[in-house]
Amino acid sequence: MMTQTAKKHAAELSVGERAPSFALPTETGEVLELASLQGKKIVLYFYPKDDTPGCTVEARDFRDHIEDFKSADTVVIGISKDSVASHRKFSEKLCLPFSLASDESASVCEDYGVWVEKSMYGKKYMGIERATFLIDGKGILRHIWRKVKVEGHVAEVLAAAQAL
Repeated sequence: MMTQTAKKHAAELSVGERAPSFALPTETGEVLELASLQGKKIVLYFYPKDDTPGCTVEARDFRDHIEDFKSADTVVIGISKDSVASHRKFSEKLCLPFSLASDESASVCEDYGVWVEKSMYGKKYMGIERATFLIDGKGILRHIWRKVKVEGHVAEVLAAAQAL
């Protein structure tokens, strides 16, 4: 169930607001805090599951454009509910040069409004809606992409980061 705070964030989270803070373990086991990245632009992309077709394509696209993101002084971070061990395996398999943060409790997913009810073959369940957030160096949300379609998405995010 979503907490009242999460419902508020999910309903109201929009461009111009402060990005919800978080501290999550990454594939290395280290804790990544949003506050530690102050001064840099951040691409925070939420994805459903490690090592699945769409998520693999999206991770590869971010990987293949990482030098362009670095040139735009932008850090890329992927977040899903997968465990640190799952993230480590996925990151190693794809040689990902950016952090994957583990949100096993889905609390950060709730704060960003991406923990949603989904439906497959008539069965309803809770899951992560693919979404990306571009955060400026002051921690303010500058672009939000919801219900992301993978093809062409990374190029669109990169263009927005370069223009920021």
